[in-house]
Amino acid sequence: MTIRDLIRLLGDGDYHSGEALGEELGVSRTAVWKQLKKLEALDIPLEAVKGLGYRLANPIELLDGQRIIEALPRETRKHLKRLFIEESLDSTNTFIRERFRQGAGHAEVCLAEVQSAGRGRRGREWQTPWGRSLVFSLGWRFESGAASLEGLSLAIGVAVAEVLEADGLPARLKWPNDVLLQIQKDQPKIAGILVEVTGDVSGPCDVVIGIGLNIELPPSHREDIGQSVAAVRDIIPGASRNAYAARLMESLLALLPEFEAEGFSAWQQRWNERNAFKGRDVVILRGDKREEAIAEGVDINGNLEVRMNGETITLAGGEISLRAVS
Repeated sequence: MTIRDLIRLLGDGDYHSGEALGEELGVSRTAVWKQLKKLEALDIPLEAVKGLGYRLANPIELLDGQRIIEALPRETRKHLKRLFIEESLDSTNTFIRERFRQGAGHAEVCLAEVQSAGRGRRGREWQTPWGRSLVFSLGWRFESGAASLEGLSLAIGVAVAEVLEADGLPARLKWPNDVLLQIQKDQPKIAGILVEVTGDVSGPCDVVIGIGLNIELPPSHREDIGQSVAAVRDIIPGASRNAYAARLMESLLALLPEFEAEGFSAWQQRWNERNAFKGRDVVILRGDKREEAIAEGVDINGNLEVRMNGETITLAGGEISLRAVS
C-alpha cells in the first residue's frame, strides 16, 4: 500500500471506513490507520465522520502517466523516450543523472509527487507539498558540448513563461533561472529552473533540466518558504498538474533540438521582453561583495548587462545573486 493508493480511494468524494479501506488495499486496519497519520503529517487534511469513515477534505490530482502522454501531440511523443512517475524521490534531477550513468537518460522525463531533497540554484532547497506542485526533470544529450549551452536556463525560462501566459498568467523572468508572476506591484516566485551539465566542453555532454512549478501551496507551506511565492491555483483554481506537465514537456522537447542548432539567439528578445528587473535598481551579491547597479537586459549569450558607475558591465552566472532594491 502506498500513499497514492490511499489517496486514490479517499479522493472519490465518498466516506470509507478503516475496515473497508483495509479490505480494498489488502492490509490491516492498523496499517490503514498508520497511513492516515502519514497523510496528516504531509499536510493532507482529512474529514472523519463517526460511523462513516474518512475522505479527503480537498481533492488531490495524482500524476497520471497515461493522461500526460495522451495530452502530448504526436510529434512530441516521437521525441519522448520514456516517462517515469514516482511517488517520492530525493530529487528528480538525481534520478535522471543516474539514468545517464546507466547509459540511458536522453529524452527521458521523471515526475514525482514529492521530493525530499529538491535543490534550486546554489544548493538552495526547493520545497514542495505532497501531490500539489509539479517537480520534474528532463534529460537531454547535446553533441555540441557544454560550451554551446550558454543561455539554456534562460531559454527554458521563456518556455515556462509562455506556458503560463497561455492561461493568462502574467509571467516575468528573473535572471538567471526564476519565473515570477506580475501581480500589481508584487512579483512572487512561481517556478524555478536548475540545469546541471556533465561532459566535455567541446564534446558530447549530458544535461538534466529540473523544473519546479508551484501549482498549489498550502498556507503552512508558504510560511516555511520565507519569501514571496505564488501558485497557479491562486489564480486558476481548477488548474491541472497533469495538463501543465504535458504542456511543459511539449514545449521543452521542441526547444532543445532548436537550441542546439541555434543557441540562445532565438530566445534573447523574448527573455528581455519579460525581464522582471528591467531599468530597476538591483543589488549584486558576489560572495561577500555587495554592489548596486541598474539592471538592463541579457546579451546574445544570456549574460546580464547592468549599469554601474556609468558603465555597462556584463555578469555571467555562477555564484552571482541578484536582488531588487526595495
